[in-house]
Amino acid sequence: MADRPFPPTTKSPAAANGGGLTANGSFPVTKGQLYGEATRSAAYRPQPMKGSRRRRHRRGCCCRCCLWTTVALLVLLLLIGAAAAVFYVLYRPQRPTFTVTSLKVSYINITSSSSTLSSKFDLTVSARNPNSKLVYIYSPTSVSVVSADGGGVDLGDATIPAFVHGKKNTTVLKTSIASTGQQVDSTAASALKSGLKSKNGLALKIRLETKVKVKIGGLKTPRVGIRVTCGGIRATAPATGKSAFTASTASAKCKVDTRIRIWNWTL
Repeated sequence: MADRPFPPTTKSPAAANGGGLTANGSFPVTKGQLYGEATRSAAYRPQPMKGSRRRRHRRGCCCRCCLWTTVALLVLLLLIGAAAAVFYVLYRPQRPTFTVTSLKVSYINITSSSSTLSSKFDLTVSARNPNSKLVYIYSPTSVSVVSADGGGVDLGDATIPAFVHGKKNTTVLKTSIASTGQQVDSTAASALKSGLKSKNGLALKIRLETKVKVKIGGLKTPRVGIRVTCGGIRATAPATGKSAFTASTASAKCKVDTRIRIWNWTL
């Protein structure tokens, strides 16, 4: 039997160059390498940090809380303002007024050697409630006579008992104020002596401090501190053995201030 002829075979350049090399001498890229590289690049793509997301979320929550807190405070202030306006229209509240009716000086003695002060006053004050719908309820009231000159020396103290100030009512308050053996410095003692010897007399101030609450129908407000300061009073001490001297109160004017205490501040 004759042999069967076969066509000549041609080797590819890759086979001719060693079986796996391309024309430029490098190995061909396989599918595994191609897809693996793509997967690796996707896997190592930089991701956003989770911490920054938390911070942004936390910052957004704080901003929302601040916004709603501000809105709530504004609404509360509007409601308080509206209630105050309604209260004012309905009741027309007015502050009580005080007038120094009389101040009698029994004696003011200043000892030169030891700079001690002894004094005695009889005070009469008229308190008026101008409101027709409000009643004032006063706590015990502390009263002081203070020199307007000479550094504001306290010349005597007293206390007026608690009282109720009715609607459209005028209440007369009387008290005796005294001081015995009070120590004063030499400068203040000299100023007091000069004031007592002057033609116009010694300038005095009357101070009243108390707390008051307001009764409106069956409701009562919390107590609020008030201070009454009366100035424009002139007095001289009578001679030894003489009757009490009546101070000049024609020019006396009284100012009423509320004193609201918030923590350590008094407004």
